[in-house]
Amino acid sequence: MSDVTECLLRLHDEHHALEDYQGGVPRWCSGCGDNAILAAVQRLCRDEDLRPEKTVFVSGIGCSSRFPHYMKTYGVHSIHGRALPIAEGIRMARPDLTVFVNTGDGDCCSIGAAHWIHAIRYNMNLTVMLHDNQVYGLTKKQASPTSPLGLRSNTTPRGSVLAPLRPLQVTLGVQNVSFVAQAVDWIPETLYDILRAAYHHRGLSFVRILQRCPEWLPGMFEPYVKDPQSLCLLHHARGLAISPSLGKIYRNQREHDPLDLAGARALAAMDAPIPVGILYHDPEVPCYEDLRHAGKTRSPERVRTGLEAAFDKFTIWPQGTAAAAPAPGAG
Repeated sequence: MSDVTECLLRLHDEHHALEDYQGGVPRWCSGCGDNAILAAVQRLCRDEDLRPEKTVFVSGIGCSSRFPHYMKTYGVHSIHGRALPIAEGIRMARPDLTVFVNTGDGDCCSIGAAHWIHAIRYNMNLTVMLHDNQVYGLTKKQASPTSPLGLRSNTTPRGSVLAPLRPLQVTLGVQNVSFVAQAVDWIPETLYDILRAAYHHRGLSFVRILQRCPEWLPGMFEPYVKDPQSLCLLHHARGLAISPSLGKIYRNQREHDPLDLAGARALAAMDAPIPVGILYHDPEVPCYEDLRHAGKTRSPERVRTGLEAAFDKFTIWPQGTAAAAPAPGAG
């Protein structure tokens, strides 16, 4: 975008209302935790006054991956397991855009597992939300990589025989990890605070969100919803603060320094209580797009020259007319 166009856009009032981010009517089931995540993200976009034309949501396949349809921004509803490499491509081509990724436990941790690992290593400036309901919901109840041991599903009628994969532990074990957090859909205040911190982090922010699926796993998270002591809220001067009203309900709290990687890994290994908050945050890890100077080689002039050189290969020139010589470096 040229400087003149940028200036013209800024002549207009850039403050946006919540409705400016609300796209189509969500088709998730009543009580689905995805609705709470959508509300938190739309509120975040409004509070941060993100320009819809400069914001992109990328998803794969699954219930959670319908997310771009419900945001009045740019969006890519991509293919199964490939949300992260597509988002990385957008960052490299257009580093001026704000890019979010919505993916599910099957989409990310199964078919997309290799992309997930390397996305953590590349540490590009993306806000990644893992909607983890511990089941394949869109295809109507098959066991996912994060399904609990013994879960009876259409693919495990006698019960799942493998212990669940732990997304937080996996992510914290990858080189260049820079931001890892865990939220739950039924505490909207903390969910919003975590997503806001993730957005402000420069690097790949990985937020696992425990998300209820009332259709295929009804009651899975109800014990945690009904018993505040089953959750452990993390707080620190470099992390999140817990409001007095929230602290009255969730009295099980722990001060945890997000710079403590060993402590973060210990928290990620906990079965009970479930840690909620920022487990790890290292703002000094370099971003891949900065190391590779993303966008510098994709000026409009260079793109136009490259396209014209490619089109010239297939041009049928009139007899007696010589083809124009390609510009240097256009091939």
